[in-house]
Amino acid sequence: MSPSRRWLAALVPFSLVAALAVGEVAAPAGHAHAAVTGTDDTFSVRGRTTLGGADPSVIKVGELYVAAKSVDGGIAVRTATTLEGIAAAPKRQVWNDTGGLGEVWAPEIVHHDGQYRIYFAAGTGAAHRMYHISSSRPDTGYSPATKVALPDDKWAIDGVPFTFGGQRWFVWSGWAGDTNVEQNLYIARMSSPTAATGGRHIISQPREPWERVVGNPFINEAPQPVVDPDGRLHIAYSANGSWSSDYCIADLRLRAGGDPTYVWDWYKSNGCLFGSRASTMMEGWHPTLYVDGPGHHTFVLPRGDVAAGPPAGPRFPTMFHAVQKGTPYSWANRYWYTGTAVWWGSTTYRRANVPGSPTDVGFGLKFFE
Repeated sequence: MSPSRRWLAALVPFSLVAALAVGEVAAPAGHAHAAVTGTDDTFSVRGRTTLGGADPSVIKVGELYVAAKSVDGGIAVRTATTLEGIAAAPKRQVWNDTGGLGEVWAPEIVHHDGQYRIYFAAGTGAAHRMYHISSSRPDTGYSPATKVALPDDKWAIDGVPFTFGGQRWFVWSGWAGDTNVEQNLYIARMSSPTAATGGRHIISQPREPWERVVGNPFINEAPQPVVDPDGRLHIAYSANGSWSSDYCIADLRLRAGGDPTYVWDWYKSNGCLFGSRASTMMEGWHPTLYVDGPGHHTFVLPRGDVAAGPPAGPRFPTMFHAVQKGTPYSWANRYWYTGTAVWWGSTTYRRANVPGSPTDVGFGLKFFE
């Protein structure tokens, strides 16, 4: 990439580049943000497919798997004793949009401070903002929706809270201004579950060729934080438009001892780590065999806590949405799929013409259908 493309608009540094590594079968991530109708309780023919729809969010609390999903003009929760059991579990509507907020997208559930907390985007067009509801029980008793007070109060979706380095954080996908030019990833410190402190900080823009295959706008969204076995923070995210089979999952890795608010302390994978198009995959990573356009995944962490990230060695559970190969790619044909991932050691992410070291070595991620 030419040096002239290495700087962000408005004097903010361009998105990061990154990685070379060796791998096995990988698959991309799915975009989400359109209403899903008529598919909530239907199943696809592939055995590990669960619910119809997009944007899975699943955590494990004790022996219980808890999933949140946008449906019926609000949010429903399902609970089961196995990950696969979520598909057959009854849905319990825990929140309805009685205030007319608008489209409800991508609820993200966590269990912090003894409370189940669901974060979701709601609004119409440029009005989308992040909201929060909470309850002491997983599938009932949720509070009214409260707007999450994010810096600059711009369009925001796919927000996820987490704690790292003793600090509360919030990461989300948003616009730099008030128009839909591109979706970037932002991070902010939080002083409470619903209030930020300080400014918002950009950590990724869709500026690499492999994340600009499909655009208008170009997309970085669905950030999913997780801490690797070395204690380093990762933000796995979805790139390219969710309306196409080029949707995929990539990775941001914070350098050892790095500042999460400083864009050049983040190193980006040099391609998709999970996707269905061979030409966009990072070298050594391979496209999916059974699904197209995988994305908007969840790591199924205990209580949704990034500090409880899985160890090196064994595979760990994931869920993602995708469209079965051989099926026309459309939002209506997306389903939740169970999958696995594994930490992939000694993975080099490379970049050029930016501040800091041009390479960073650490854990990467391999995804499996």
